Amino acid sequence: MTAFIETPRMILRSWTHDDIVPWARLNADPSVMEFFLRTYDRDESVATAQLMEVELEHDRYGWFVAEVKDRFPFAGVIALQDVPFTAPFTPAYEVGWRFLPEAWGSGYATESAAAAIDYAFNTLGWHEVVAMTAKINARSQRVMKRLGMTYDPRDDFEHPKMPEGHRLRPHVLYRITRE
Repeated sequence: MTAFIETPRMILRSWTHDDIVPWARLNADPSVMEFFLRTYDRDESVATAQLMEVELEHDRYGWFVAEVKDRFPFAGVIALQDVPFTAPFTPAYEVGWRFLPEAWGSGYATESAAAAIDYAFNTLGWHEVVAMTAKINARSQRVMKRLGMTYDPRDDFEHPKMPEGHRLRPHVLYRITRE
């Protein structure tokens, strides 16, 4: 297990076998997946975890396991990745998060994402990081604001992987640049 990023309360690290069960539970939880098209079954979760483990070890960025020290060995994930689709703002790098409900409301997403952005700027040498979510996802937008990301309504876009007319298709984009 490689720890890539550490904060006073969090460790962002590589994947272990013990992460599979909570990762599958996270992806199967309708409250967690409210702003995704669907939940994922265990087989899909296992396959994605294995792929994310390899990519993170190879690239030194990707989907990190977010561990809360002495509390949650697996609280969720922080993604630091290339935006995986074409849009008016791509190519770009994005930060994202997904946490178990029992880890909500404690600032873990903000703390972890801030550390990931710092890692992107100071270790990976990136100049800008974006975050995006469905326009109706106020919780994630609050995290983006707490991170100091800026929003311009001219950057709003229709997510190309969402069906036409779907309530999740309208997306907002937030940005932060290296000082």
